[in-house]
Amino acid sequence: MDQVILFGDSITQQSFAQDNSFAFGAELSNAYVRRLDVVNRGYSGYNTEQALKILPKIMPTPTHTKIRLFTLFFGANDARLPNTPGGPQQNVPLEAYRTNLKSILTHPTLRAHQNVRLMVITAPPVDERMLSAAASAFFDTKMAPNRTAINTAKYVEAARGVAQEEGVVCCDLWGAMMSRAGWRTGRESPLPGSLDGAENEVLQGLLSDGLHFTPSGYKVLYDEVMNTIEQNWPDQMPDRLPFVLPAWDDEQAWK
Repeated sequence: MDQVILFGDSITQQSFAQDNSFAFGAELSNAYVRRLDVVNRGYSGYNTEQALKILPKIMPTPTHTKIRLFTLFFGANDARLPNTPGGPQQNVPLEAYRTNLKSILTHPTLRAHQNVRLMVITAPPVDERMLSAAASAFFDTKMAPNRTAINTAKYVEAARGVAQEEGVVCCDLWGAMMSRAGWRTGRESPLPGSLDGAENEVLQGLLSDGLHFTPSGYKVLYDEVMNTIEQNWPDQMPDRLPFVLPAWDDEQAWK
């Protein structure tokens, strides 16, 4: 079976969990069942520095399998503010983040595969109030958010730019979620999710703790990934791919 590899952080790692009903990875795997194997390569807490280091260890060789689609979904941890409480620092400076994305997209272990469809997924928005509440509950004291809406937006723009420079497809998840939250490009008002603006119930409904996803958030991710596939590689939509092995009642095939 050819593979779809989902490479990312905790949002990818958790994307098959069925605890709260809808899950992006599980739904994608179901959509491509008997057509492509969807492989979860999500690593909680990882940033692009760590992703680049482990890439050779997680990539199959072309003699082992063919990669049909590769999604690259990092940035949420890179955009964490530096010197914030809670374990080792995850922040990766913006220019290093750009460089790391390019290095992953052009890595020999990935480029060894022919005709891989590469998709960069932008980091999602954050909700600073929810992040602050989650951190305060964990540390049992009032805590400031360790990520901000405006800083995350810079990493989103960087990911878009890298995708364009490298000639690969970009799935603008940030833009899709922000649009649902009522944001329109060019507005001067505070970003949804920012402490400077009012609470945004739509955005909060997509995020479980200000960063990770609710089932509704995963549904947006699924819809956007599928829309991106349909717009850029329509021949790779599930209903246009044949089963790898024949149906049980395909008498001609079984002959």
